[in-house]
Amino acid sequence: MENVVLIVHLILALGLVAVVLMQRSEGGGLGMGGGGGGGAMTGRAAATALSKVTWLLAIGFIITSMTLTIFAAQNASGTSVIDQLGITPPAQNAPSNDLVPPGGDLLPPSAGDNAPLVPSAD
Repeated sequence: MENVVLIVHLILALGLVAVVLMQRSEGGGLGMGGGGGGGAMTGRAAATALSKVTWLLAIGFIITSMTLTIFAAQNASGTSVIDQLGITPPAQNAPSNDLVPPGGDLLPPSAGDNAPLVPSAD
């Protein structure tokens, strides 16, 4: 079922691209002509067949997108890719003493400590 929805989704995407490219330019974006009297600030133009097909393809595209999202959420296993590989990352194999410095080195100096902070070469 997921493959059928994916194929329909791809056909809708290609159809939507084709229909949008076939539509007449309104002469705004790149300064190209061909608009001839219709612009963003004029009255609403009559809906042409291409604009109706564009709306139908866009609605179908959105529906198939949501359907594919639902399929992907149902098939999600809840584990990471590393868990699926069956190996542990190197950070989990190393002993914990080498990874984290002692807790006393991470704390700020106390209020009564007047000694200057000297970096330690570990």
